[in-house]
Amino acid sequence: MEPTMNRREFVGRTALGAVALAASLPARAEEAPRTVVVGVMGLSRGMALATEFAVQPGVEVRYVCDVDTKRAETCAAEVEKACGKRPQIVDDFRRILEDQGVDALVCAAPNHWHAPATILACSAGKHVYVEKPCCHNPREGELMIEAARKHNRAVQVGTQRRSSPSIRKAIEMIHGGAIGRVYASRATYASVRPSLGRGKPVAVPAELNYDLWQGPAPRMDYLDNRVHYNWHWFWHWGNGELGNNGVHTLDLCRWGLQVDNPVRVTSCGGRYRFADDQETPDTHTVGFEFEGNRAITWQGHSCNGYGEDFVNFYGETGTLCLDDGGDFKLLDLDNKVVLEEKGTLGGPEHIADFLTAIRDEAPTRLHCEIGDAYKSTLLCHLGNIAHRTGRSLRCDAADGKILDDAEAMKHWARDYEPGWEPKV
Repeated sequence: MEPTMNRREFVGRTALGAVALAASLPARAEEAPRTVVVGVMGLSRGMALATEFAVQPGVEVRYVCDVDTKRAETCAAEVEKACGKRPQIVDDFRRILEDQGVDALVCAAPNHWHAPATILACSAGKHVYVEKPCCHNPREGELMIEAARKHNRAVQVGTQRRSSPSIRKAIEMIHGGAIGRVYASRATYASVRPSLGRGKPVAVPAELNYDLWQGPAPRMDYLDNRVHYNWHWFWHWGNGELGNNGVHTLDLCRWGLQVDNPVRVTSCGGRYRFADDQETPDTHTVGFEFEGNRAITWQGHSCNGYGEDFVNFYGETGTLCLDDGGDFKLLDLDNKVVLEEKGTLGGPEHIADFLTAIRDEAPTRLHCEIGDAYKSTLLCHLGNIAHRTGRSLRCDAADGKILDDAEAMKHWARDYEPGWEPKV
């Protein structure tokens, strides 16, 4: 999700979302819900999440955590404005895990942190709300599922459209046969991102703990065009646009088509717009083929903002189109609109779903539980591996692993900074 919303907008929207959600939910017992205590790690996207959690009924945001002291101070102030209580500031999320009164960790740190932090949190008895993509590489996703099951913890992944009432209705219509047998889905993403330029070695800013920012990733020198956002475009920490924004749409495509792992993955694209330090594609098209004659295509343009429909589903009797705000429309084979509805992204509902799973002690009863969410993230990883190897991949439909290609399978896992290897 792009960090384009200003403070007033996201505080206002999250507060309104919480009010609307409270009005729409069925009444529970008269007593107040059990308080769920959370700590939020990574305060770019995490700043909005901290505020969204803080205005939910029965939630205490006890900690906000960031390796940048300026961001941590700003977030603490925003949470206090939203709910009237100032959270504690820490720079190391492990301090949150040491507090036995904390129920859940919200992890919105960079991608290379998602799995290691989640696994440590589950081991410490915490539930986890982790941002997308859920893992930096496929092996980490497997370990996250193992950790969640071993410790019986709820792990919700932040592809929040899974909880949008309008999108849930649209997917139910697809599954119910509204457009006949559905055999294909297409997703697109467009943005206008500037050049990264060429990074220069500079002193680490005084407010940044760069060693802790790197955490589980093997150490690299600090350059001036990496932190806080451009790490997305380097394989060492990020997963490119496919993992950054493509996962939102691919999750919907896979959900609507009712498919799990592909049997063939193809990719074309590259860094076409600028000649700079970026390693990941800015122009990328990926195709996924599944058993049962079904396919998904994803097209991303990071440096040209013209975009077509967010997600389309193609069936034997019509088409269903979702936009990026949760609206949808149903068309017949003559492209006549037969149904059109407005909707929402589902952010407050997604958090409420997570909190309900915690309170009800039902860790797998989630709209985007790690076991299912990993399959959508794996599509992103496979698309990137196909790009990096320059060839199509054949995959096992049972677990998604790449068949008969030892070089491609080298991308299934990564190396870690000594002492940071994830262990379940």
